[in-house]
Amino acid sequence: MENSLRSCYMVAFMVLLLLAGHLQSTEAQSGCDSVQLSWCLQSIVSNTPPSQDCCRRLRGQQAFLCREIRDPTFGGYLRHPGARRVATACGVTFPRCN
Repeated sequence: MENSLRSCYMVAFMVLLLLAGHLQSTEAQSGCDSVQLSWCLQSIVSNTPPSQDCCRRLRGQQAFLCREIRDPTFGGYLRHPGARRVATACGVTFPRCN
């Protein structure tokens, strides 16, 4: 009886570990990644149209743009007037951030 109870606890513990790992990897896959915006930097600072890769990555980061505007690495680029032009060309609504 004691061995079976110990086995149940061990199985439950392993399931919790697996779930925690899955949640962390899912969050990382769907989370904010400012490096994705680097695909758009050339178009932001020049008057060139954005590439398909830029637009795809920008759409993937759309939910995080307000956070990215405050980022010391890419924030300056997102505050650049060209960022709104690129967002419009990609069909991304540029948010109004507080």
